Amino acid sequence: MRKYIVVLFVLISGGIASQELNATVEFNTSQVGATNQQVFKTLKKSLTEFLNNTKWAEKTFKKNEKINCSFFFNITSYDNVNKFEGSLQVQASRPVFNSTYSTSILNINDKEVKFEYTEFQNLNFNINSYDSNLLSVIAFYANMIIGIDADSFQIEGGNKAFENASTIVALAQITQEKAWTSNGTQNRYYLVNDMIAPTYLPFRRAIYEYHLGALDIMANNPKEGKENIKRALKSLTEVAAVRPNAYLTRVFFDAKSDEILNIFTDGPKVDVTQVIESLNRLSPTNSSKWGQISY
Repeated sequence: MRKYIVVLFVLISGGIASQELNATVEFNTSQVGATNQQVFKTLKKSLTEFLNNTKWAEKTFKKNEKINCSFFFNITSYDNVNKFEGSLQVQASRPVFNSTYSTSILNINDKEVKFEYTEFQNLNFNINSYDSNLLSVIAFYANMIIGIDADSFQIEGGNKAFENASTIVALAQITQEKAWTSNGTQNRYYLVNDMIAPTYLPFRRAIYEYHLGALDIMANNPKEGKENIKRALKSLTEVAAVRPNAYLTRVFFDAKSDEILNIFTDGPKVDVTQVIESLNRLSPTNSSKWGQISY
């Protein structure tokens, strides 16, 4: 588990506390033709600095605890003034204990991204106010990343970050954009509201069981790690029992399907009969992958 206490000796010796994210930002502008590319270079630089220099959480991260993440914008419309539309692929990962492997904790494609931006404008964020759609979208996903990462180290460890994300959603509803409201489907509103709803507590327990309880012991005991992943999948089935085809279940498998396939097709053998049954029920869209797991 991360240690968040700042020790004076660490500060003196150079292990200075750092912001939470190690983020990269990229733009694909191939669909908007011959536009002013300089504005995208400026925006990329500004967003990268905004993400990496903002103090998002109350707890303190050490430099080696920064969360690696990426924000990939696919711009489909730009009016050459200040209005942008497109999608945003957000990905984040965390290291696995005693290994060089990093595991995906979030891989989500937000297809409803609209914002206004004037080159060189300041990006100043206040959790208690709505200032722009761009800031709200970026801050929302920054908090979701931090929350999921924290949940992977401690049961319900991401509560504060999810509360912040929920506040951002509530304030952004002034825009009446469906991505922020309950009128949409599988959007930002539902992503964070489901995450903090009591119904989905088994989902958050599964995040912890899967990461700290399973992946983090794989290096020393791969068979026990596999058994604990089976337990995490069982927690997910508790959600499916009351919310079939839940959005959070889809979000989980968008990040984990390839990894789960690799885990159960490599290393020491465990009984996978129940695993395959659970996987096909939880994520039928990945049935071709689950079919590669041998009994």
